Amino acid sequence: MTGRRTERKSSPGRPCAGRGSTPVRRCAEDGFTPVRRYAEHGFTPVRRYAEHGFTLVELMVVVTIIGLAAAVAVWNMPDPRGRVADEAARFALRARAAHDAAIVEARPVSIWVTAGGYGFDRRAAGQWTAMADKPLRVERWTDGTQAATGEASGRLRIVFDPTGLADRPAQVTLTRSGARAVIDMAADGTVRVAS
Repeated sequence: MTGRRTERKSSPGRPCAGRGSTPVRRCAEDGFTPVRRYAEHGFTPVRRYAEHGFTLVELMVVVTIIGLAAAVAVWNMPDPRGRVADEAARFALRARAAHDAAIVEARPVSIWVTAGGYGFDRRAAGQWTAMADKPLRVERWTDGTQAATGEASGRLRIVFDPTGLADRPAQVTLTRSGARAVIDMAADGTVRVAS
């Protein structure tokens, strides 16, 4: 030996001796790569690359989540027709306006209610004429709303005299899709909504 160190090339199964590596690691010069190590033991790494895309299960999970979110959003959306209680409150306010109009004009004003809608008439020259004022015009019930008046004919008429008293007490019940609202009209001219 002439004092020279001979570098020995390690084989693929041995650690890189003399290169400062730990015995567990293998050198790239020996042709070792992690993929080769996995292949040596009989399995390949489970790695995702962008070119592989999504699995069918992942797509189904995403579609299911979107479907559930859409169902919750539709379930929580308000009815575009509004609530039955709101419709009953509008009717009660208009009935109260008719009551006030009878007092202010000092002439009888009537409300008529049918299954299809309601309207207001004023007494003039011995006959009933329809009121053309905007809040007291003929109004139809919202689609799907059922109105029950308790009258055999299906048409209810309440007359407010010039002092604001009603000719009789009455009750109108509105129903739609399981919701219900009751409008009570008393003989003293008061109108209130009860659920």
